[in-house]
Amino acid sequence: MKIFRDFASAGNIKNPVLTIGTFDGVHVGHQKIIERLNEEAQKIGGESVLFTFYPHPRMVLYPDSHGLKLIQTQVEKLDKLRRRGLDNLIVYPFTRDFSRLTAIEFVRDYLVNELEVKKLVIGYDHHFGKNREGNIDFLKDVSETYGFEVIEISAQDIDEVNVSSTKIRNSIMNGEMSKAAMYLGESFELHGRVIRGKSVGKDIGYPTANIDIETELKLVPANGVYAVNVLVPKYGIFEGMMNIGFNPTIENSDNLSIEVHLFDFKKDIYNEYVTVQFLSRVRDEKKFGSIDQLKDQLHEDEMHIRNFFASSR
Repeated sequence: MKIFRDFASAGNIKNPVLTIGTFDGVHVGHQKIIERLNEEAQKIGGESVLFTFYPHPRMVLYPDSHGLKLIQTQVEKLDKLRRRGLDNLIVYPFTRDFSRLTAIEFVRDYLVNELEVKKLVIGYDHHFGKNREGNIDFLKDVSETYGFEVIEISAQDIDEVNVSSTKIRNSIMNGEMSKAAMYLGESFELHGRVIRGKSVGKDIGYPTANIDIETELKLVPANGVYAVNVLVPKYGIFEGMMNIGFNPTIENSDNLSIEVHLFDFKKDIYNEYVTVQFLSRVRDEKKFGSIDQLKDQLHEDEMHIRNFFASSR
């Protein structure tokens, strides 16, 4: 997949077949659009193109009140788009000036004059341009003038699982990881660097890798204990249990902790980047009356999660 930040470098795309959108999460509805893009590009010997934006438009238009948490960081999104077989990605800087472009200016100046788009694949409810004036009917009206074909993705095709980025966010924030995975077409993931903690887990027999996700914009699942898979690039994929919360039994910190205990793993992975795949939420985070009670619960969690993995094989 080729990635472009402007049109000067993207001008040589062959017979572009393009769609537009933020594609937060690259969920199963987005995946259907990409599949159709690739099919339509093959028909004319062309290349599929996603025109997307960074930063997210809500972050620019409502900088003090957007309240946005991203299902995927930019790195995660690029990786998933690459795996879906997309040929080209244009990540255009979203600014207030850009938001003021009318629909006709965007189509004429960007899609036609700059890219020479041949086909535009668009969802049935997609809107764009100043005041969201551009829609499928507008595109059909101007397509003959500018010489491109408009292909509409129907409500039935996109919504057959009734998916939306909002529903995915709600599922993740509620710890409903199987529902989130159904919408995303794969497990929800966190990527981050392993940093040094206070070694409390090691002292009680459950050493953990503390994960720094390096951006406050990344959506984090509900506090609690989870069954997870962890990809450690140097060593492979390992099963484990993750805790998200404030360690109320030990310190009741004000800082959210994201830490994972990898089963049957004894390597030093400080400063390594890992990927955590969330499979199932086991329980809420709790405050226990003593360290011994916490250790007993961790042992119970481990047995529960090991059984979960054994039954899933």
